[in-house]
Amino acid sequence: MKLRLFSRGFRFATGSGKFYKKMDFSDPPAKASLCCEESVEGAPPTYAMYEALKDSCQNNATYFHPDDSENGQRLYQGFMTLIDHIDTVWPLVDHVRKVAPSYDFDAKAPGNGYRSFVSVVDSCVLHGLKLSRQVCTGRDALLFRKGYFVKEVESCGQLLASLGTCLHHLQTLLSWAAPGELFPIEPHSPEELFSQADTINQYCFYGRCLGFQFLPSMRGILKGISICMAGFSEAYYSHGNLISSVWTGGQYLIDPEMRARRIVNISQSASVEFCKAFWFLAESEIMKRVPSLMSSTVAVNKIITLPPEPIVMTTNEGKEMTILPPTVHIGLQGLNVRLISVNKRIGMAGEGSSTLPPAEGIIFHCHGGGFVAQSSKSHETYLREWASKLNIPILSVDYSLAPQAPFPRALEEVFFAYCWMINNFKEIGTTGKRIVFAGDSAGANLIAGCTLKILEAGLRPPEGLFMAYAPLLVSFIPSPARLLCLMDPLLPFGFMMRCLKAYASPNARGKVEKRSSKENSTSNATTPVEGNGFLKVSPSQEGASEGPSSFEEVSPSDLAELQAHKSGSERRQSSDTTISAASLTSEHTAAAGITPTEDKSQQYVSDFLERYVFDSDTDSEGRKFPVVKPNKNLHSQREPESENSSTLIGEPPLLHDGENKDHKKRIKTRLAVRSNLDALIARSPSDEFIFSVPRDPLLSPYWADDELLKRFPPVRILTVHLDPCLDDCVMFAKKLKGLGNEVGLDVLEGLPHGFLNFSLMAKEAHEGSNLCVERIKQLLDLENHANTPDNTEL
Repeated sequence: MKLRLFSRGFRFATGSGKFYKKMDFSDPPAKASLCCEESVEGAPPTYAMYEALKDSCQNNATYFHPDDSENGQRLYQGFMTLIDHIDTVWPLVDHVRKVAPSYDFDAKAPGNGYRSFVSVVDSCVLHGLKLSRQVCTGRDALLFRKGYFVKEVESCGQLLASLGTCLHHLQTLLSWAAPGELFPIEPHSPEELFSQADTINQYCFYGRCLGFQFLPSMRGILKGISICMAGFSEAYYSHGNLISSVWTGGQYLIDPEMRARRIVNISQSASVEFCKAFWFLAESEIMKRVPSLMSSTVAVNKIITLPPEPIVMTTNEGKEMTILPPTVHIGLQGLNVRLISVNKRIGMAGEGSSTLPPAEGIIFHCHGGGFVAQSSKSHETYLREWASKLNIPILSVDYSLAPQAPFPRALEEVFFAYCWMINNFKEIGTTGKRIVFAGDSAGANLIAGCTLKILEAGLRPPEGLFMAYAPLLVSFIPSPARLLCLMDPLLPFGFMMRCLKAYASPNARGKVEKRSSKENSTSNATTPVEGNGFLKVSPSQEGASEGPSSFEEVSPSDLAELQAHKSGSERRQSSDTTISAASLTSEHTAAAGITPTEDKSQQYVSDFLERYVFDSDTDSEGRKFPVVKPNKNLHSQREPESENSSTLIGEPPLLHDGENKDHKKRIKTRLAVRSNLDALIARSPSDEFIFSVPRDPLLSPYWADDELLKRFPPVRILTVHLDPCLDDCVMFAKKLKGLGNEVGLDVLEGLPHGFLNFSLMAKEAHEGSNLCVERIKQLLDLENHANTPDNTEL
């Protein structure tokens, strides 16, 4: 057979005796802006990259085929599997590659979820090619580590297989939407989408290949954050066993598989309180000092508390109107805003005398954090630099956070702060000649909603809006970019869903009613809790069973919740990477004031799992993991399930009353569990959430009335190709452009959602922050700039 061998820095002869130079493919990820372009003459076409990987894999497979050792055969199978996955993925990605350009905003800002997935697949192929070439060049060395490369090759194969499943979902999305539309025309749920293809294995995105799709400068940062997340979960759920948590957390540094399982588990089962706690690490005492040490020096950086008093405003028509302070959800409270200015100016309250006149403009800012976490303090890393380069004050609003203060509390506070600012320009050192709104992530959603409220009220609107990676359609509406959260280290699917639920669906947190054993044996585990229709979830997600004689149905999410609460020492006693049946206290019961001794139902469920459901087996690496015990007597009682799952009905021993044997209580628990427990954690998200989100324009500005959107001031939107909210930004920009508004869109390469918080750590993130400054400058002084912005690709 004629084989071509690609290896770094060498040339190899083929069977024909000819020499071929190695094709050079860059180490950084594939650029989404270029992944759908026609190949340039002299450069290898994209298909050559896939062919190069196949040739390299075939060469390695041929080399290891005669190797009788376990690792040698696993390497052979791993490379052959990669070849099969390439043959499967190529036609799918090629189809998406051809149609993706038709979904762009314009030629100067190529970007949409379809492009992003093509670039992700291309990046995976580049990663596999680099790995295969490393094996080619090192396999004859004395110290070649087969065991290491076995795991790397198998992980790459799993990664490509999961991306192939995602590509199948993209084919479905293409059929649901009209040409050029990134959102489906007719209502379609995520459950309907995920039922079209196999379960997505999320482990591969958070293990050895974590961050493969991002810039090299971001990979180390993202890996560090993931390790911190896994380690922090140990401390969070260990109830004070910090030493054990730190020790176990260190294992996540050297064991990527353990880290991946922990992160996927946390993402899918940890509550919004965990998300809040982890994200608030950015405001710890140590992190609070980082901006002052590394960022620009500012003369003014203080908190101003706005009293909850009515504000009298004058409309554009000269009429007076009274703006009442927010009272929804948490009642009357003072509202904090942070004033940041590089200079003290005349009139600034509490800053003494100054000769510097008030600035002509003001930035009104809202921070991100998924509506549930962070503050203006955690966003100082870039706000200080913005204030220095723009030389105008920045007023950042510390709005109330969900779930204690869900929608519309934060929006009402932002609107209230804006009205206060209009009446107090002098106190914050500005004439207010030009006002520019700026916000990132959740903050961008709030400033867009605030603009709608301002226009509806007839008040003075801002002169421009700058929005960074904005969620403008608050729903998990099926779109290609939304699927990116399945592999996002900073905004994983479970985190995004719980933040959405906490902000947009406060009434979904219903109490679980006590049920009899008969009711539990026949009830549906996915019956939605009565609420306001925003988001429907399983009752088992929201609370524990209320009595020892009554059992809730144990759904996969319950088992994952148990594992999330499991400490490192407990996990090592059973299995450090899979679900265990240890008795663990739910944080929901802890929040309700129930002590571990009082929460008997958790113990009963655990005892039941250990005695009747779980057994152990050993994987190929000698590690034990739980499996479902066979129960031959129950075949006749099984209900129809999917191919990969089975329904088991078991009965624990009778519980005797103690006084009368006639008062026997039989506890029946129905368990829907997959045969493969890895799939139990890494299951498709459709098992967790069912959406029904209303078209409230204040919640989702994308649904705002066209007549109102026509009155929007000039808008600049900046996002990234790997952002789950990318399609929101593209479609909102398209909508504004179609209405005749002035709008500009920038889509940056290789950066994650929330990159502004890393502007001091990565060069490309800092360059992205500088581009934000340039776009804000355009909005501050538009008369000196062209009407159409210069869209820049980084």
